[in-house]
Amino acid sequence: MQDILEAIMAAEGSSQPERELAGLAGLPVPESYRGVVVRAEDTRMFDGMATRDKDPRKALHVQEVPTPELGPGEALVAVMASAINYNTVWTSIFEPLPTFKFLQRYGRLSELTRRHDLPYHVVGSDAAGVVLRTGPGVTKWKAGDEVVAHCLSVELEDSAGHDDTMLDPQQRIWGFETNFGGLAELTVVKANQLMPKPRHLSWEEAASPGLVNSTAYRQLVSHHGANMKQGDVVLIWGASGGLGGYATQMALGGGAIPVCVVSSPEKAELCRKMGAELVIDRTAEGFRFWKDEQTQDQDEWRRFGERIRELTGGEDPDIVFEHPGRETFGASVYVAKKGGTIVTCASTSGFNHQYDNRYLWMHLKRIVGSHFANYHEAWQANRLVALGKVHPTVSKTYALEQTGQAAYEVHRNAHQGKVGVRCLAPADGLGVRDTEMRSRHESAINRFRGH
Repeated sequence: MQDILEAIMAAEGSSQPERELAGLAGLPVPESYRGVVVRAEDTRMFDGMATRDKDPRKALHVQEVPTPELGPGEALVAVMASAINYNTVWTSIFEPLPTFKFLQRYGRLSELTRRHDLPYHVVGSDAAGVVLRTGPGVTKWKAGDEVVAHCLSVELEDSAGHDDTMLDPQQRIWGFETNFGGLAELTVVKANQLMPKPRHLSWEEAASPGLVNSTAYRQLVSHHGANMKQGDVVLIWGASGGLGGYATQMALGGGAIPVCVVSSPEKAELCRKMGAELVIDRTAEGFRFWKDEQTQDQDEWRRFGERIRELTGGEDPDIVFEHPGRETFGASVYVAKKGGTIVTCASTSGFNHQYDNRYLWMHLKRIVGSHFANYHEAWQANRLVALGKVHPTVSKTYALEQTGQAAYEVHRNAHQGKVGVRCLAPADGLGVRDTEMRSRHESAINRFRGH
């Protein structure tokens, strides 16, 4: 592994980094690597505890794991950096169910997928790194290519997947519903998960948009989601967070009018730094949408709707970008304009949504479910990053050994934007190839740093 790292580091400052990286093809593949895992033996460790009290630091371990054999259409990638997503938090606290059930189900599909059904699960659904090897049938990528990976793993043997790959019955999220994820020194991906690494970004910056940027693109921009257009008023929950930080940038870049909902003055300031003018600090303004565990407060829905109209000059949201779930969903349905769209994923505050259907059916609103993105959508989202139209939202990074702490901070919402993890990269700031372009966007790239 040290030889691989030294070969990648040789590209730093080189006038021909591609030539340096091409030498990776001649290096042997390590028999094992370090990965962040949860263990099957630990799945009952949090039984009886409230979700908030479950501690990812107790379940996530860094351990040496065997390097799997590559199958057809796959690639082995040396991971320089990854990032924390909420699915890693769910995995680490074994909610809504232990991910070993996903691995067992995948393992029954074929002899090849049986590799994934193991008593440990290497987690992580983001990665930036360098291709080491490709399996039979891969023609687009080669050893030495600098790449980022999106997290759609799909078999594409069923006709249902050939209109929208997210509808394939064998669609899975890599590193969550499959093994060998990105929080590791090496990872195994399907070649159609790979995309070019944006050349002006460091490894940790390039790794961080993957899952959330693609998810936000499909949810907000794609015709499979809300199909946002110029002038749309878009209510964005958690607008400075992992998903919301990208949704805010896409709304601004697409000519829409974001109304950013956040929970602190610091988060409100981040939204303004991105260019948003309409911001609601729900904590400072005291919005509480539930009277108790069973009863929502419709007076608070109305007060919230009035606050939105006050900011927009009397307009209701054309689109509500929903991901908190249970805590906010009733309010989201209420405040959307007549004929508007509530587009939803994730449900980080709870999966069981309650809303008053009168405000949906009588006002001709739509609820659209959105889950990650297909390859085309992920590619387009990555293209926006590569063009400098959308910027990473990394606030801080941790070493691989500190992944548990990183996941803990995301679980407790004690973070801004995305939290990165250095896997093979020995420090932040490495991997930048286009310094001229970076200099033009430096302040936007570093907007979330230190928050």
